Amino acid sequence: MKHSKRVFLIVLDSVGAGEAPDASIFGDSGAHTLRSLYNTGILDIPNLCALGLGNIDGLSFLGKTNAPLATHARLRELSGGKDTTIGHWEIAGHISKEPMPTFPNGFPDEIVDRLQAAFGRGILCNKPYSGTAVINDFGAEHLESGKLIVYTSADSVLQIAAHEDIVSLDELYGYCRKAREIMRGEKYGVGRIIARPFKGSAGDFRRTANRRDFSLEPPKDILPERVVKSGLDCISVGKIYDIFAGQSFTQAHYTHSNDEGMSVLDELSKIDFTGLCFANLVDFDMLWGHRRDANAYASGLNAFDTWLGAFVEKLSEDDMLIITADHGCDPGFSKSTDHTREYTPLLVYQKGEAAEDLGTLDGFCRIAKIISNTLGID
Repeated sequence: MKHSKRVFLIVLDSVGAGEAPDASIFGDSGAHTLRSLYNTGILDIPNLCALGLGNIDGLSFLGKTNAPLATHARLRELSGGKDTTIGHWEIAGHISKEPMPTFPNGFPDEIVDRLQAAFGRGILCNKPYSGTAVINDFGAEHLESGKLIVYTSADSVLQIAAHEDIVSLDELYGYCRKAREIMRGEKYGVGRIIARPFKGSAGDFRRTANRRDFSLEPPKDILPERVVKSGLDCISVGKIYDIFAGQSFTQAHYTHSNDEGMSVLDELSKIDFTGLCFANLVDFDMLWGHRRDANAYASGLNAFDTWLGAFVEKLSEDDMLIITADHGCDPGFSKSTDHTREYTPLLVYQKGEAAEDLGTLDGFCRIAKIISNTLGID
């Protein structure tokens, strides 16, 4: 692959490419996000398929092309987890051998006591829960008592839900920062503290787009830090800034939806920068994957594909476009509403460059190597 001036790395959050070899360990045998989208009968992604998505191992049902435009591969995660933080860190070059701690029975009394003391408020729930179900089940009590809804999932997270009319966004984010300081170390260091604001009234509670993630600090010397140390630009779009705890970015663009993220990418394509634009489109995971809404998920990928066709036309021969995912979240998987342990797709497009079929590769970290090579950094 030739040298590039600009790299656009787009993570389609949770667009998995079929169960990984170790899926059974995670309880995810049979999971396949892209096949579930295909099975809706409404998936229409000609631009992704033109790049070579259907030529990737295990994805031929999407339709192969005789002349794919992008180098393509299927990536197997090497880290010991299937959450957002670990997936993105591995994309950036770090393999997490051990999974981050999870709390299938809720957080222990020691942690609950420390959280309540730090918040100055009581806590409701303290169980693994679906994000939409938890506000339906505890929202009314939260409104009456002012207690915070604290819950977790199968992933390494502590989530705090609060009604925006009861707890301001600044207050909620402040509680999350306090929780971040408490939830540290090998025993309690969850990957993310997530603010989950919501609005509405009993029977009609709905989460807002003001979510924020407060991650552990990433390991040293991974991709964003390397890019910045080399004197290049490193621009984040969406929740990327939060996933890397705000470290090593020269610009940060928060977004509230896939549409907003794609709009920001359009604007950045007009800017003469040198380095990496690292973007995450979260609606696939947050709005449709976890809610097991296959039709909405497929429609969302269709919308991305339509946008992609126009975006590719804006790229020059000095640009590289990489499309991948960080884990799966199969909307057709009935065993849970959690992430699914899957391969991820990899598409690498450079205008005028011949495409290669790289088969199946070990490590999301292959992406960090590709980017480092094309930008000419260590």
